[in-house]
Amino acid sequence: MTLTVNDLRVHYRTLRGEVRALDGVGFDLADGEILGLAGESGCGKTTLGKSLIRLDGRMRHAGGTVTLDGDELPLSDDRAMNAYRFHRISLVPQYSMSALNPTRRIGRMIRELLASRGVTVDTDELHRRLALVGLEPDVLDRYPIELSGGMKQRAVMVISTLLDPSVLIADEVTSALDVSNQQAVVGALTGLRDKGLVTSMIFVTHDLGLTSHIADSIMVMYAGKLAEKAPTKALTTGPRHPYTKMLIGSLPQVGARHKDRPLSGIEGSPPSLLDPPTRRPTTTPAGGPTGRVFDGCRFRDRCPLADSGCAEEPPVVEVAPRHTVACWKAA
Repeated sequence: MTLTVNDLRVHYRTLRGEVRALDGVGFDLADGEILGLAGESGCGKTTLGKSLIRLDGRMRHAGGTVTLDGDELPLSDDRAMNAYRFHRISLVPQYSMSALNPTRRIGRMIRELLASRGVTVDTDELHRRLALVGLEPDVLDRYPIELSGGMKQRAVMVISTLLDPSVLIADEVTSALDVSNQQAVVGALTGLRDKGLVTSMIFVTHDLGLTSHIADSIMVMYAGKLAEKAPTKALTTGPRHPYTKMLIGSLPQVGARHKDRPLSGIEGSPPSLLDPPTRRPTTTPAGGPTGRVFDGCRFRDRCPLADSGCAEEPPVVEVAPRHTVACWKAA
């Protein structure tokens, strides 16, 4: 198993209190697997990706563990994480097209990055990797402004994978690209995995349609928690969580007429993670409070199937092989 995440909790510090952006997320990522991480904006996708490699100044590791190839990552220790960044776990960041230094040529940036990791540039290997993503060697002599959006994205992918990480996190890498460039970037990502330059991958996106073409499995998040995780075909053809069903139902289908298959949205908004859904105390058989509290299902205010039982947080259960759901109404 490449990566095991157990009860990971990451909070953001704000003037109004702590935002529970990740609140008990757990999953496994197998060797060779591409995991699609989907959900609407604010569900915790990017926070999860960033927390696996570097916590920024606003983020706090509130609990849980992450194990990579048998070693527990020191998430709370930024200096100790340097031994893992790029070498064993790497990130293609959101808005990576703006992450390149505009005053540096691509080749110089690569040399400086590798030098900071104690590695020298193998020119032949670098040219081979550029070719794998469809870039010519002369890209190394150009400034970022001289490259198209898709070329910048692929250049960042090469930079992020030069040290052959076990896990690559690709965060919304296609969101600002046109369809043809999206295809090129997705093809480049799968090529890196197929050539053994990256062992496994987490593909973060809000686009379930695109995710289904690249991912071996998909994990859907909602309001900082896991809603459903399953092999891609199982999740897209037989979703079990009401939220996943409604997400898929909101996607247009090629050739489908609106009168035959009208699109349906999801009414309402996600709950504030400053103040997640109401907590209620449980009671003893005699009617007295036990002092324990439970978070209710965070989707219940928008769920057409919700009832009083949803005031208690549902556990994550396996409903089929490799298919887990957190819902009392999973069917």
